[in-house]
Amino acid sequence: MNHAPTGGVLLLVEDDDSIGRLVKSYLEQQDGWRVVWLRTGEEAIAELRRHPVRLVVLDLGLPGIDGFEVCRQIRAQSKVPIVMLTARDEEPDRVAGLELGADDYVSKPFSPRELAARINAILRRVEQRGDDALLTGRDIVLRRDSHDVTVAGALIELTSKEFDLLACFLEHPGIVLSREKLLDLVWGMTYPGGTRTVDVHVAQLRCKLGDPDSIRTVRGAGYKLTSP
Repeated sequence: MNHAPTGGVLLLVEDDDSIGRLVKSYLEQQDGWRVVWLRTGEEAIAELRRHPVRLVVLDLGLPGIDGFEVCRQIRAQSKVPIVMLTARDEEPDRVAGLELGADDYVSKPFSPRELAARINAILRRVEQRGDDALLTGRDIVLRRDSHDVTVAGALIELTSKEFDLLACFLEHPGIVLSREKLLDLVWGMTYPGGTRTVDVHVAQLRCKLGDPDSIRTVRGAGYKLTSP
């Protein structure tokens, strides 16, 4: 089995001592991470600036500011991958976290092995997504390093998922991508929101690109980025 390369700093934000000890021990011993374990969201925001963090494992139910707000603040300053831990069974909570920019979630109770597998899957998806720092198509220029997108020279603001979705289309110009394929490439197979979220994000992306014909719907097949 191919694993994403591990090692580096992983920020674990979890206030439950037993879960924190278990996760820290497993990830350090099995996958070679240096785990910085914190118990509050306030500490997480502060520590993120002090370490070259490669991935964040974030509990939703934290004392003080909760995981949703921590995720929001992290995304305002960093593209670091985030895995959310949640004891909540309500789908809207999971979807809300992912829409804020989390890359995946793991529901409690979980095994450390499952968490490690999710982490490796995210790293493969994020870090092996292609080496091109610059993607172009039509009059669109996308820069991965600065996370900037311009259309006809004008800078546009995209959410994290809109950015990833546009990058996916630019990597596959003229190729029809099914909703299921887009869901896998951009959100990951475990995303609970279903293919409807793809339709919503495509509609938002078309609006921000300023051209409804830039991404064409291919009936019964999916979507594709069109030539000008």
